[in-house]
Amino acid sequence: MTKETGTLRLVVIFGDQLTEKLSALREAERGHDVVLMAELREETSYVAHHKKKIAFVFSAMRHFANELRNAGWNVDYVPYGRRDNTGSFAGEVGRAVERHRARAIIMTQPGEWRLAKEASTWGRHFGIEVRILADDRFVCAVEEFQVWAKDRKQLRLENFYRHMRRKTGLLMNGDQPEGGRWNYDQENRKPLPFGHAVPTVKSFRPDRITREVLSLVAENFPDHFGSLNPFDLAVTRTDAEDAFDDFIRNRLGLFGDYQDAIAGGQPILFHSLAAMHFNNGLLDPLDSCRKIEQAYRNGQAPLNAAEGFIRQIIGWREFIRGIYWLKMPGYQDENAFGHKRPLPDFYWTGKTDMACLAEAIGQTRELAYAHHIQRLMVTGNFAMLAGIDPHAVHQWYLAVYLDAYEWVELPNTIGMSQFADGGIFASKPYAASGRYIEKMSDHCKQCRFNVKLRSGPDACPFNALYWDFIARNRKKLSANRRMGLIYSVWDRMSEDDRRNIRRSAKTILESL
Repeated sequence: MTKETGTLRLVVIFGDQLTEKLSALREAERGHDVVLMAELREETSYVAHHKKKIAFVFSAMRHFANELRNAGWNVDYVPYGRRDNTGSFAGEVGRAVERHRARAIIMTQPGEWRLAKEASTWGRHFGIEVRILADDRFVCAVEEFQVWAKDRKQLRLENFYRHMRRKTGLLMNGDQPEGGRWNYDQENRKPLPFGHAVPTVKSFRPDRITREVLSLVAENFPDHFGSLNPFDLAVTRTDAEDAFDDFIRNRLGLFGDYQDAIAGGQPILFHSLAAMHFNNGLLDPLDSCRKIEQAYRNGQAPLNAAEGFIRQIIGWREFIRGIYWLKMPGYQDENAFGHKRPLPDFYWTGKTDMACLAEAIGQTRELAYAHHIQRLMVTGNFAMLAGIDPHAVHQWYLAVYLDAYEWVELPNTIGMSQFADGGIFASKPYAASGRYIEKMSDHCKQCRFNVKLRSGPDACPFNALYWDFIARNRKKLSANRRMGLIYSVWDRMSEDDRRNIRRSAKTILESL
């Protein structure tokens, strides 16, 4: 039934849409229409999010609400724990429609499929017009990606990335890439030399709003994963921009060389930490890439650093979002290897004798952050080799990282980390033995396991699990041209070696 309505419209803004550049705000009338923002129980509990992630999201939302008020917007903000807070989007949108006698709802397309599906029912449910506008904060629209992907036998980042470089003009000379090459990834895989200095990351002292949020999270989410304090994150647009400028000044120059490196006690290295701000709206990804390009042209950073960063943003980030909307909703259920093992407890506790896993999970507990190689080649690699249920792995990544929203996290986990989609966009599984971790980190020197051994109680578990994974998935993987050499190595091993490896793997898996 159509409700009696007034003249204003309700502008619904989600917690990952914290920018005045939002299409819904461009459509709305400042000073007349009402912006609705809400902190909701269902959004904190559909997975048990890291305490620090909840605090980051709530604090950034509250600061953005103030930014909107100061800019002349009418903001209806519903905090967590208020007695009349229903805890759901449907409940809070419905109450706001009634409260303001809204004649229509305007919103920018939600970033996650589950929210988009729910929002598509609101017009019928509330009996008023609902306008869902495209999220044009991305370089590549969902429809554009679908056109690009149509009829392609393979969906590969490199082809898409070149399309995005030409579209944006970033690091281009006419129609040709700066430096004559599109991709400098081969120059971005250096381990960190022993004793190499790593700059301090800029930190931000919590203000009154953030301190209130920290108290709220401590009181309401005591059993959630991770440490809440110390909390020194940028939660405003100004501070996020300051943090990014600090990255350009102090870390971008060596980001390219060491972006794949892992070092004990150095969780950030030369990374930007910008993903959390790109993904919640406080930083504009394309504007930030232009800053990176300018830094290169000003001589502040080498080409491999600038190109490596820009590839991650206009290439990988846009590509992954395209895959998400192309393949949902069934994509989350992909399980090409049929893996069913539960997630080991040490993913939550960090208590394991494997130094690389203990370090990655320990810093995740403390910071709600680990860089992409720790996620892909340590925690992700172990989970795939051990046959962990990919949906459980997906839920873990979604819960524990500041920058994790389903549109970006799910394809990275299902498609890349776990190869659970069977190779929709990855050309082979990202599986590796302990030798990769030895090459890229200093962890093996401090580990109780011997990375040189393939089997036995002192052998690095990654080694036996790697070869066991190769052996048990031969039917699925042997036809992959990039796996042929690996199977030839396995076949040249003695029968005793193969038997001992698989026996060791069985012991490890039973211990999980």
